[in-house]
Amino acid sequence: MSYLSSSHRPVTEQQDPRRIPVVVLGRRTPFGRTQGVFRQLSAAELLTPVLVELTAEIAERDAQSGSSTAAAGDVNPARIDDVIIGNAVGGGGNVARFAALDAGLGVTVPGLTIDRQCGSGLQAIMLACRMVAAGAGTRYLAGGVESCSTAPLRAHRLSSEPGRPDFFDRPAFSPPSLGDPDMGVAAENVANRYGIDRGRQDAFALRSHRLAVAATDAGDFADEIVLVTTTAGDIGADEGPRRRLSAQLLSRFPGAFRPGGTVTAGNSCADADGAVVVLVTSLADAQESGWTTILRFVDDVALGSDPTLLGIAGGEAARLLLDRHGLQGDALGGVEFNEAFASQVLASLDLIGVSENEANRQGGALAFGHPFGASGAMLVLRLLQQHRSGGAGAGLDLAAISVAGGIGLASLWNAE
Repeated sequence: MSYLSSSHRPVTEQQDPRRIPVVVLGRRTPFGRTQGVFRQLSAAELLTPVLVELTAEIAERDAQSGSSTAAAGDVNPARIDDVIIGNAVGGGGNVARFAALDAGLGVTVPGLTIDRQCGSGLQAIMLACRMVAAGAGTRYLAGGVESCSTAPLRAHRLSSEPGRPDFFDRPAFSPPSLGDPDMGVAAENVANRYGIDRGRQDAFALRSHRLAVAATDAGDFADEIVLVTTTAGDIGADEGPRRRLSAQLLSRFPGAFRPGGTVTAGNSCADADGAVVVLVTSLADAQESGWTTILRFVDDVALGSDPTLLGIAGGEAARLLLDRHGLQGDALGGVEFNEAFASQVLASLDLIGVSENEANRQGGALAFGHPFGASGAMLVLRLLQQHRSGGAGAGLDLAAISVAGGIGLASLWNAE
């Protein structure tokens, strides 16, 4: 089947502005290290303040533009149709619904929580875009949240010893016959297969931290971060980026997953806590409400790949997406690729012909940490904010991520 069949047609081919999805606004918590500043907060407690901030800003914009139809006392003045949130290691239930209620959106806003592991946040945004394109609704709050600090312990019930739990660290992502390596082992597999040496991995990790620190110092994140109240006070800054990290220090880290390996704690991301949410709406609604920076959704791909080389899956999805649109990597304006491990980012960028110096211009998960369910949403927020600040290049933008089990997600965007 052709990838340009009607079931995979780019939404920009639809001319009705009420069915052209755009992202116009985004907010996030700071990202905290696991068992760090947010160690006592659940996923819902991280997500709720972001939803509160976003709905207040949306309602205020509507009032200023004269597009508001909210009546006095309306519990949903921002006119949100649904809240779609990615979450990977939570305790089940529906964190999107819980946080939407806690944020005061009203009982009529349903809430949907999805799990595509570390691609969940990007998948949530892609799904919201497709919902707008389908005419199912107009306004969606979409993104992701993760609290690795408070994630529940997981256990199987032992049939041989009823009542005794068999605890495990992670579920299986693929059948043993196909191979189901741990993430770090898979990163080593990618490094070996695609020739990504230790020096290049360390240099990319150092670049991530330096860019994140520079962006923080420049105030690039000030407008997007929502203060989160903890028992230790209000937290308003990312905890992960390391100012004193050096090439010399990185060179001292031993292989973390194989003796003599090139993947280390220094060139791998750390687990983290955080939430990211954006407003997905239609182009018609964005124009009526007066949003001046618009990130138009163009197209997306979800693609399966070899589970033993799962880190390259995002690159393979991105290559398919670029091929679909007749694009070369060097024609892209902005590229955000989740930095779970330096090896897999570098291999994926090589695959699509993007210079590593042109991607992740404000750093990535190697510096900020990786709150699994939220990281994919962070990619879209970064693209939006870079255009808002004038720091993005010309051309279509790409957001991509590799996911446990060998799944790649990639999305194309056009700023205007």
